[in-house]
Amino acid sequence: MPHPGPAKTAAFPAGEIHLGDNLPILQRLPSASVDLIYIDPPFNTGLTQKRTRITARRSESGTRNGFGNARYETTTVASPVYADTFDDYLSFLRLRLVEAHRLLTPTGSFFLHLDPREVHYAKVMLDQIFGRDCFRNEIIWAYDYGGKPRDRWPAKHDNLLWYSSSPTDYTFHFDAIDRVPYMAPDLVGPEKAARGKIPTDVWWITVVPTNSREKTGYPTQKPLKLLERIVRVHSNPGDLILDFFAGSGTTGQAAANLGRRFLLIDSSPDAVRVMRKRLGTS
Repeated sequence: MPHPGPAKTAAFPAGEIHLGDNLPILQRLPSASVDLIYIDPPFNTGLTQKRTRITARRSESGTRNGFGNARYETTTVASPVYADTFDDYLSFLRLRLVEAHRLLTPTGSFFLHLDPREVHYAKVMLDQIFGRDCFRNEIIWAYDYGGKPRDRWPAKHDNLLWYSSSPTDYTFHFDAIDRVPYMAPDLVGPEKAARGKIPTDVWWITVVPTNSREKTGYPTQKPLKLLERIVRVHSNPGDLILDFFAGSGTTGQAAANLGRRFLLIDSSPDAVRVMRKRLGTS
């Protein structure tokens, strides 16, 4: 059954960020030391992931229009980039999933965030590592942004697989779930409509908008609202949250906002620079 769990004292500092190959770093961590793990690894798309960033300065000869018909000159600046290609993706992932299972506390949870290309293979692996009775949910993160192909239904969702260490005893704060509007509020009455409903396993959350203050410029950045929902419901204040494909550091930001500790790992110096700037830690 869901386990509320007590608040914990910090055995780790409030937040740590590590640069390097995550596997040897994970192997050095003590067993049963992490309360919640979320990872958003590369999806093995075969593409180079990049977000182009620009700076702008006002100039009468500029090529970009601004407010009040002002003209701006733009300059492309260095942008985080990584190659999303693996010769043997599942073998690469398996070693790290085994470590994730070892590191979880008895009431801990693990979330793997992928897209439909690889998620079914990964689920079979996780069934083997965690046990099928520890599979809790497949959550669909749905959004509506980006290109719209004309030769197929536009792919506008990712898949999150939730596994727990124990099939019966795991942290899940039902009362901490943020409510969402009813799709047909007139059918439920004003009281329920005002309160909102508990989300299902399909989460409609927009991507990080281009003009958002939340935007870091890191490719594949995930929205803070998505991670805060996971951290709030699946951990307790003072718990240690681990993300070993940490990217832009959204998991750490969610943990810090909610009074949890975080341990972030990434092999990209660009990612680590973004995280340290975002989180103000070394």
